[in-house]
Amino acid sequence: MDERSDWERRNEPKLTAEETVVLPAYPRKDQLIEFFVAATSEFRFYVDAASLHVGKDIVYYALVARSKAGADNVTFEGMRCSTGEVRIYAVGREGSWFGKPGEWRQIQPRSFERWHNALYREYFCPTAQLIGSREQALAALRSGGAR
Repeated sequence: MDERSDWERRNEPKLTAEETVVLPAYPRKDQLIEFFVAATSEFRFYVDAASLHVGKDIVYYALVARSKAGADNVTFEGMRCSTGEVRIYAVGREGSWFGKPGEWRQIQPRSFERWHNALYREYFCPTAQLIGSREQALAALRSGGAR
């Protein structure tokens, strides 16, 4: 038996439809905004300001994780605040995007991927709600968290 309400059945396509995702330009160093993850992290983390887009239910961004040796791990991701999920759309390498979108994954509170927790709690999804605008997300990144 389907336990969804009539409203949920009627609006399911709207609720589950995702915006068409267009990969942004590859991140440039002068557009990177560093954000804090953990004092013990082996990496420094950045969001590419030029790629940041706040959609209807998802915030999209290019993430750069830089090792102490200076190697960059680059991904283009989406974060769905309403469900606490993250999705990798592409992986960056040598100035280009590769791969196909992965599945939506739950952001785990005590996982190895603490950067997703930080972005979710402190910057893009305060109180588990999508931040209001691109400008607010950029301000949160620049000031150390959403207020």
